[in-house]
Amino acid sequence: MEGVFIHDALRTPRGKAKEGGGLAALSPQELVRQQIDALEQRCGTHARAPDSLMLGCVGQADDQGGHIALIAKLHAGLPDDTAAISLNNYCASGLTAIGQGASLVASRQAQGVLAGGVECMSRVPFMGDRAAYYGDASLPLRARYIPVVLAADRLANAEGIKREELDAVALASQQKAAAAENDPALQRSRIATGTLDGEECIRPGTDGESLAAMPPGFGALQEHYGEALGNEHFKPLHTIGHAPPVCDGAALALVGRRELSESPRARIVAYAECGGDPAASLTAGLASMDKALERAGMTLDDMDRIEFMESFAVTIAKFLRDRRPDPAKVNVSGGHIAKGHPLGASGAILTSTLLDTLDAADGTLGLVVVTGASGTGAAMVVERLN
Repeated sequence: MEGVFIHDALRTPRGKAKEGGGLAALSPQELVRQQIDALEQRCGTHARAPDSLMLGCVGQADDQGGHIALIAKLHAGLPDDTAAISLNNYCASGLTAIGQGASLVASRQAQGVLAGGVECMSRVPFMGDRAAYYGDASLPLRARYIPVVLAADRLANAEGIKREELDAVALASQQKAAAAENDPALQRSRIATGTLDGEECIRPGTDGESLAAMPPGFGALQEHYGEALGNEHFKPLHTIGHAPPVCDGAALALVGRRELSESPRARIVAYAECGGDPAASLTAGLASMDKALERAGMTLDDMDRIEFMESFAVTIAKFLRDRRPDPAKVNVSGGHIAKGHPLGASGAILTSTLLDTLDAADGTLGLVVVTGASGTGAAMVVERLN
């Protein structure tokens, strides 16, 4: 991808998705407005006059319904001629928005794009859009929707990933996230929002014993989704400790040509999206990663930092086992298991986090990988500039 730069990429802290959560009093459009204001302060007026505002959001109903990108554009007072695009690519949505925005810039259809995502799960819960797809029995069996946690248990069993491996990656996520809260360099692009200036979902007291004592939490769902699973039975493995907390959050990047600001933070080297086996559900991120690295002419060993979405513990455990990256380069400030997963915002949050970890390490090349339900995924390689 030629001539496309990330001028900055900001994120909110993640707040618990409950009444009284740190971001629960703020509407999704207000979260986006505050991100735009912060980008304007850091990048100048181009952040206030983009050609397009592209927002990923999964639960596009109720408080997030009615075209959330358009509502956020109007709420933030962006120019009338700014296009607004709301998209839903499940958990990959936030990175998809950045990738699609980058494509507009690369094809010279846009000079600058605000791209990212927002999800307020305190207002619109998981599967809160009540889509007919979630229970559509007319689809072929392998195309039927199953909740991600069932897909995670099924994948762990199919891959021979043991409970101990799940515990190990969950503990690492919590420990690194807790340590990162005390490192300002890793929070350079996290913008205090409302009353929240830190990650609200981290459980700093987590240890190996407490994780090992947790019972599997989702086995009963197998009976409810028995028909969609083809009456397949597998050992429940994932616990609450292996699951990313539901939460509220938003993130936004200013993507554009080189001249859009004085000091862009990174160049987008390559971007890729892939579909995957809907029955396996959680493998398209790896396929997207392979495609992005091939397009970049690079390997995992070339990367200085990697942000790999922890879509339940099995995904990061499989990545570490099968691809053998240097663990010291992966999710260095903790991951979704500790900090939470605000669905449509997550890919953009990880992009912002990646730039901070590259800065802190004085690294050059970074990779972000996201994966979602029913075979959705995306990945991006960036080169840090400053």
